[in-house]
Amino acid sequence: MALNMPIIKLENIRHSYKVGPGNLLVLKGIDLSIEQGEFVAIMGPSGSGKSTLLQILGLLERPTRGRYFLLGKDVSGLSDDEGAALRSKTIGFIFQMFNLLSRTSAVDNVLLPAIYSGQGVSSSKALELLQDVGLSDRVHHKPNQLSGGQQQRVAIARSLINSPKIIFADEPTGNLASDQADEILEKLCEMHARGITIIMVTHEQDIASYAERIIKIKDGQIQSDEKNTNPKHPLNKAQKSQNEAAFASSPHVLSDLSWLEVKENSSSAAKAISANKTRSFLSVLGILIGVCSVIAMLAIGRGAQKSIEARISGLGSNLIMIWPFSSAAFHGGTGTVSRLTLTDMDEISHLSSHIVAVNGEVSSDEQVVYKDKNTNTEIDGDLTSYASMHSAQPYYGRFFTAAENNDVARVAILGQTVVDTLFGKSDPVGRQIKINRISFKVIGVLPPKGSSAWHDQDDLVVIPLKTAMMRLGLNGWSSSSSRGRYLKRIEVECDGPNSIDGVMAKIRTFLRARHHLPAYKDDDFTVRNMQDIQSALTGTTKTFGILLGIVAAISILVGGIGIMNIMLVSVTERTREIGLRKAVGAPRRAILAQFLIESALLSLLGGTIGVFLGVGIAFLMTHYAGWNAIVTPQSIILAFGCSALIGIIFGFWPARKASLLSPIEALRYE
Repeated sequence: MALNMPIIKLENIRHSYKVGPGNLLVLKGIDLSIEQGEFVAIMGPSGSGKSTLLQILGLLERPTRGRYFLLGKDVSGLSDDEGAALRSKTIGFIFQMFNLLSRTSAVDNVLLPAIYSGQGVSSSKALELLQDVGLSDRVHHKPNQLSGGQQQRVAIARSLINSPKIIFADEPTGNLASDQADEILEKLCEMHARGITIIMVTHEQDIASYAERIIKIKDGQIQSDEKNTNPKHPLNKAQKSQNEAAFASSPHVLSDLSWLEVKENSSSAAKAISANKTRSFLSVLGILIGVCSVIAMLAIGRGAQKSIEARISGLGSNLIMIWPFSSAAFHGGTGTVSRLTLTDMDEISHLSSHIVAVNGEVSSDEQVVYKDKNTNTEIDGDLTSYASMHSAQPYYGRFFTAAENNDVARVAILGQTVVDTLFGKSDPVGRQIKINRISFKVIGVLPPKGSSAWHDQDDLVVIPLKTAMMRLGLNGWSSSSSRGRYLKRIEVECDGPNSIDGVMAKIRTFLRARHHLPAYKDDDFTVRNMQDIQSALTGTTKTFGILLGIVAAISILVGGIGIMNIMLVSVTERTREIGLRKAVGAPRRAILAQFLIESALLSLLGGTIGVFLGVGIAFLMTHYAGWNAIVTPQSIILAFGCSALIGIIFGFWPARKASLLSPIEALRYE
């Protein structure tokens, strides 16, 4: 900008406010020029339009009509962000109400405009400015620890942090005592002496007398524009000329989001959260519960899946299971039922050379007694092939022999749970137990297979098949007249996984012919291998886990809505702060980022606590409730990621609402 070009030039500036159905015209064609380095006082009664004029000059308001040239450039149509960038590098504000951030120290208040200017001003300059205004011993005090005059001096230091060309002072002494007012006016004169253009709004003649030029406004028009030939603090003209030459125009550019902004926004978010601890806790409670639920529910689902896999693997490998009822009945529906016999089992064993072994099984829950102790457990009648097919060779004692099965011997192999219940630490082998009042000799203990919340694989007693059918009358058919005649199921072991499908096909063909089923009728039996059973059970478990996850996700969603409500309240409470940040140069994206960071911080706080609680609940369920709950890194990442995403999504609307606020309307907010 050339030295002879006015720093400010207004051409026919008009401004009106919408009031009811019409418009109230406040400025009625203002033409004004202000040179670099002038000290101008704008006077007028209340409602004259002087404050509106100052707001337009400070780029806090746009004129309804007319043109405004600042530093030789037309700024009438600048966007909000362009205006903010120009304010941060060119303009400093001193407000009547001080407008300091209440939870921030004096030095941090002074540094606030530097955060948005992108100039990287260090705190040492802020400390120097506070020392210049006589507050070197108050740099870490918060506004509520300072007097009115001290707060205004902090505001003066803040206005100088970015080395502005123009200072706008709106009633800078309006809320101060006379002695404090004199101190502030002296500081304004010192700033003027440095070559800074001072434009001050006041309604007092004594205050205006400090200026070199006094402009009087009435009813939205300039009534007089006079030079003050005898200012109270005249400036040496040679010094003024030298200082004016030191100022050169600089373009206004939008800076990218800086580390200082991120640091300030994070610090502001942390202060806001800590200042409202109860409200912050309630706002994160929904996220906390949701994340905790997601981790706990997924842990239960994963644990159930692993338990099923362990149970299936405990049944043996390369096995085919045959049940005497149709597939529909197998899944719990209504279907046809048939019968399996010992003859069926014998003939099936000769269907293919790939069949290694077969086993017939009957079972029932019966009372087992040893001396004065008893337990209700599962009694399984099996062949000797059970031990190899199910990896169930006793770890202590022995399994029964084929001869004992043929002789209907009363021998039994106990599961570990039955041993613990009846014998405790004592040796069970060789002892006599009673099953349905019939004595059996314990000859071995089965290897532990483990348990889950749904089933204990060690809570059983295995006896010879013929003994179970002939002595105990165990049966695979519900009719009392059929006791001891039919099998509950037949198990077939193949020589490898590749032969399973072929053997299953032969079994189906054999049983359909055996049961005289025509082609149009469905099977009245079910043939499954371990993979089929595992897939069915795993699919059910996954569905159950998904349903639990959906319930937990709804909790997170509700938590997100709670955060959005709290953030809307926060925006309302901090409207004046938003206006101040915008006035000192914060663009929309900086305000948006500030509230998004606060929202994300709340959700991440809830997510972090929720993760620890969820893991803790899974641990307690595993060690005290007997549930096999498994926490996976994927579930933690999923829950934590969802909480962060929810915070950003639901925080966006309040953050956007804050970023769109007009700076002057926000500053006026009560």
